[in-house]
Amino acid sequence: MRILVVSDIHANWAALAAINEPHDLCLCLGDLVDYGPDPFECVHWAMKHATYAIRGNHDHGVAQGVPVVGDKGYRYLTRVSRPLMWQALGAEERRYLLQLPLTQRFVVDGKRFLLVHGTPRDPLDEYLMKEPEIWARRVRESEADIVCVGHSHVQFNLNAGSTVILNPGSVGQPRDGDPRAAYAIIDGSKIELKRVEYPIEDAIARMEASALPDLAKQILAYSLRHGRLPNVAASELDLP
Repeated sequence: MRILVVSDIHANWAALAAINEPHDLCLCLGDLVDYGPDPFECVHWAMKHATYAIRGNHDHGVAQGVPVVGDKGYRYLTRVSRPLMWQALGAEERRYLLQLPLTQRFVVDGKRFLLVHGTPRDPLDEYLMKEPEIWARRVRESEADIVCVGHSHVQFNLNAGSTVILNPGSVGQPRDGDPRAAYAIIDGSKIELKRVEYPIEDAIARMEASALPDLAKQILAYSLRHGRLPNVAASELDLP
């Protein structure tokens, strides 16, 4: 069984469309929307292709109509892009985001899977990087062999006791300095962290044609080209 794992697409259709992997199942770990220019296309892709999908914090905010306050970093980008998500998505797409579960459990080839966007303790909002000891505490009672997570936009594959933690990274907005779209493939007992180049300038052109403020366009263009925000202090990132 070959499984495609994607996360944090963030309305970047150019990046998502570049992933061309044969697979039997597709897992989508949330955050289809916000930031990028093409939420409609990305949500419809998930509706058609994701065998199992869960809700990310941005999916939750868009579906619930949650406004965002903030003038720095990602919070600012969320605040100015979210109204454009509401305009681009129809009732069907909003309902899809709204009905996405916070977690999913299933068994494939005898392996127990748990999907969460953040962590089992806080499925929507907890950020946790590649920290095996902390992950071991988070998944101690998960009753899963493989826990698939997103949210941090950073790829990793680690062992936390007897549980594998897989973060496929971000398709649409990597934050590790590598601008290529990130995803993962699970093929039997083998896990591959993969990247693929995509037409970044096409995505930027789509943003330039949008109603985003000029400052947001500049920040997002830099982020897509460099796989990170412009150099700012960590305290200024203001993660939503």
